[in-house]
Amino acid sequence: MREESGTAARGTAGDPGGADAEKFAALAARARAALVRTIDASGAWERDPVWREAFAAVPRHLFVPYYYVAVAGGYERRWGESPDPGARERWLRGAYADVPLATRLRDGELISSSSQPSLMAKMLAALEIEDGHRVLEIGAGTGYNAALLAHRLGDDDLVTTVDLDPEITESARRHLAAAGHHPAVVTGDGARGVPERAPYDRIIATCALPSIPRAWLAQCAPGGRILTPIATGLVVLTVEDAAHAEGRFLDTPAYFVPLRGGGRPAPPAPRLAGVPAHAREDELFRFLPAVSGGRLDGRAAYELWWREGRPPRERYGITVRGAQAWAWLDSPQGPHTWPLPD
Repeated sequence: MREESGTAARGTAGDPGGADAEKFAALAARARAALVRTIDASGAWERDPVWREAFAAVPRHLFVPYYYVAVAGGYERRWGESPDPGARERWLRGAYADVPLATRLRDGELISSSSQPSLMAKMLAALEIEDGHRVLEIGAGTGYNAALLAHRLGDDDLVTTVDLDPEITESARRHLAAAGHHPAVVTGDGARGVPERAPYDRIIATCALPSIPRAWLAQCAPGGRILTPIATGLVVLTVEDAAHAEGRFLDTPAYFVPLRGGGRPAPPAPRLAGVPAHAREDELFRFLPAVSGGRLDGRAAYELWWREGRPPRERYGITVRGAQAWAWLDSPQGPHTWPLPD
């Protein structure tokens, strides 16, 4: 890994000070407005345009004082305290690009990131949040998503965000404070939720899981919604009670850092032996062996996918009922179901 430039400069990220301050603020405002236009064009918040104002108001650059960009041979760190004005400008423009940003690496492995803003907007809109809702976020990340939630709800105390890593929660807390928000930031295993602040009307995870933790159902009010990445998709569940939830996947692909903690194993890689080359490269095909948890070998997955008309993500869903949880195609009681891990 290398730095984009040399020694640290005076001041803090997002606050260059002196004669540059006004120019910097204007550039940040233009970059944020451009990001909002990009998300507008994507249609991400079409179902709930109230999120437009949140993205227009919350300054993303305060949540990514540095991030990593892939370069030949590794990563380059871009940061807001570079002494080089050109490097600071590249950092700022990158902070408002509609792309995910790698924010924390450990031994070359990505352990935390800031998600693609248009995907964040789609997820937030799919939650169908209403005024007064209490929201739990699994995976604090940079704190940016929690700030968007707090801005939308107009009450920091309605938002709780949890992460296993104390360094991540501490930095998220600092970023949120810099942006003027103080939601509850908790250090703990996200799979266990945060029972002391329950019940929640909405739970959103920004990290990938192999199944649905039962603790989330117990902490979600009846009629609440849970949105979480599973496999390479996003499933939205309606909670009936502490033992029953069900819902379908959204139409968009999604790739998130796995939830850490609790000794949870990584899901097996899909086995694609015997799959024609055109299907191997088809993202919709690859979703089927992933959502089935590797229980379909490559050839069986391909034959099912082709026979069922190359189903899009919206035809898949997940049901949790008591001690059992399973993924399905078209119907929870249909012929194509796959148990999820405990």
